Amino acid sequence: MSGPAPLFLMGPTASGKTELALALAERCPVEIISVDSTLIYRGMDIGTAKPDAATLARIPHHLIDILDPAEAYSAAEFRAHALGLIEQIQGRGRIPLLVGGTLLYFRALEFGLAPLPTADAALRQRLAAELEREGGQALHRRLAQVDPLAAGRIHPNDPQRLLRALEVFELTGRPLSAIQAETQAALPFRPIRLAHAPYPREELRQRIEQRFLLMLEQGLEEEVRRLWARGDLRPDLPSMRALGYRQMLSYLRGEIDRPRMIERAVTATRQLAKRQMTWLRGYPELVWLDPARPLEQALEICVKSCIQSR
Repeated sequence: MSGPAPLFLMGPTASGKTELALALAERCPVEIISVDSTLIYRGMDIGTAKPDAATLARIPHHLIDILDPAEAYSAAEFRAHALGLIEQIQGRGRIPLLVGGTLLYFRALEFGLAPLPTADAALRQRLAAELEREGGQALHRRLAQVDPLAAGRIHPNDPQRLLRALEVFELTGRPLSAIQAETQAALPFRPIRLAHAPYPREELRQRIEQRFLLMLEQGLEEEVRRLWARGDLRPDLPSMRALGYRQMLSYLRGEIDRPRMIERAVTATRQLAKRQMTWLRGYPELVWLDPARPLEQALEICVKSCIQSR
């Protein structure tokens, strides 16, 4: 590929990545590619903190509202879509700006994917039942016995990745981490990796709670009610397991009360932010933006990328 180097803008949830990306897009010739496993779904707007229609009309984004919530989307599909979009954007002489908190997608794009077995519905259903019965800690201990490296990367409260790691081991007899280590895919470009984490831990924790309470004020309950009323969305679908949606769905189904729903959603989001920070600290060649001047620093990097591509 030729053209300006893509920018990767990463950061924990609620850190202000979207706001920074929008400010950058108004000052620099970038096109935004969303790196978010929930923004892909149509009709899931409030709980995903999706930019509003006016913003999307003013500053077009890629990989937003591309799927129905009943559909699944893999890291491999993201990689294929992102590579195609990066080439198109570079062909227009603009800078691809990849923004989001789904760090698995960033890693899949940059380092490739191992040839993993396809999901087994019956096995996944059995593991999900065991998770429901025994809890995440018990299944995490089981994973640690067969794949300690994967267990070190996967939190007990991350059911989707936990179940997948156990599923892969049962299907192949090999640890997921060993299979993933065999695959390295060279990119046809060298990205510039930026991290935006401007808030101290306690302030970020407060922002996460405030943001979820604002989502409730904006109508998150009504949004999930409409989705569930369709009748074709199961609780185990990736869309319905998204943060906020999973807890709200449990509330609407009468499994927990409203205060417990709020507590679970906020706690799960804080745990995600903690995992994201752990991932970021181990990400190679990452430029941490100065909290005092993130936009100015990002602009300097953007301009330098433009100049070097000429």
